[in-house]
This record gives sequence, C-alpha cells and structure tokens, in this order.
Amino acid sequence: MTTSDRDLLDWSPEAVVFDCDGTLMDSERHWQEARSRAFREHGLQPPPGFAEQALGLHYEDCGRLMAQAVHKPDLAEDLTAALLDHFLALVTGEPVTMPGAVRLVRLLSGRLPLAVASNCPRVVVEGSLERAGLLAHFQCLVVPDTGDCVRPKPYPDVYAVAARLCGVPPHRAMAVEDSLAGVEAARRASLRVLGVGPRPQGDGATRADAWLPSLDAPELLAWAHALGSPRGPRQL
Repeated sequence: MTTSDRDLLDWSPEAVVFDCDGTLMDSERHWQEARSRAFREHGLQPPPGFAEQALGLHYEDCGRLMAQAVHKPDLAEDLTAALLDHFLALVTGEPVTMPGAVRLVRLLSGRLPLAVASNCPRVVVEGSLERAGLLAHFQCLVVPDTGDCVRPKPYPDVYAVAARLCGVPPHRAMAVEDSLAGVEAARRASLRVLGVGPRPQGDGATRADAWLPSLDAPELLAWAHALGSPRGPRQL
C-alpha cells in the first residue's frame, strides 16, 4: 500500500458514493460483449485498444466513439441503439457482484450515507442492485438525465448531485470508481476518489487519491470496520 493509499484510508468521509458497472456489479463484461455484437451487426471490427477507451463511458458517448473509431460517424445513432439493445439482453440474467462488493456495502450501510452514481440507465442500475440484494443500502441513485440537466461522466454532475442528496459537501464524500472517466468525474465534483480493480496503464490512475486491487482488499475492509458502529437501517 502506498503513502497516498494510507492517507485516504486514514480519513473518515461523511458519505460514500459508488460507481456501479465494474465497481459494484460485474456488468462491464456485458458492455464489452454488447460492443462486440453491435460492431459485428454492422460488419465492423473494433480497433485495437477500444475496450480501454470505452471503459466507464455513458452508452450514448460510447456509441459515438464506436462510430468515430471505425470512421463512420453516420452510424453513431445505429451503433448506440444496437449497443443498448444487446446490453439489456445480456444483463437480464442473474447479476454478479464484484469481489468484496456485498461485504463492503453491508459494512458501511447505516454507518454513513451511501449512494450510487452511474452512467448506466436507471432501470439497469436499480434492477441489478435489487437482484443482488444491495438496493436498500443506498440513500440515492443518480444517473444522467437530460430532463434534469445531469450530464454523464466524465462531467461531474452525477457525483455532485449524489453528494448533495446525501446531505454532505462534496469534499467530505468519497467516490469509489474503476474507470478513468469516473475518476475524472468525481475529482471534478471535488470528491476524494478510491480507484479499484486493475490499475489503468499510464499516469491516469494518479488522478485517484488511492488505488486498490478490489473491494475485498484487507486494508479497505479494516477501514470500513473502523468507521464506527452502525446507526440502524436506512430508508431509500
């Protein structure tokens, strides 16, 4: 564990805001397969390294990126629609949580407000968390909404709104993220950021205050245990 990791885990936030895909739920694999199917449906092949570029993007931004990557900008709308259709078909099965997600959420639940800030459609986030038995632990779920002018990551909106709904100043909340787009969104909203999962290549990961391999890292679970006693169940 690095010095910056220790610094973050020596801190007691007033709220924790989780990303969903790839952080709480193992649904990033469904997005990867959905992208592959959407490309194949149009007779296209993704360029090398595309999966890394698309990680954490809102599906509409991803559809546009897919079209740009194959030099067919006129297909952006069709690729976006195909991407979402394939993802929804893949994600309807039993949800799989990321290692340590259930234990960590249950440890934190009731000790401080918890929220989810995701680029996924609300129906996907709510359905996945409910089937995993986690939905009731969160005070609020925030997703991009054009009607409410909440823009997707890497804009800061979903994290800024989540902190506000938790009733805390953004700089007193901690974001938990697996993607650089999400890390950037949380940083721009003034949250401190814990990155989890495989550390991204390059220096982008240094934008997070700390980076751990998974949510079941012993030091993270020890930190959660030390935050204090539960305050009772929280209502959505």
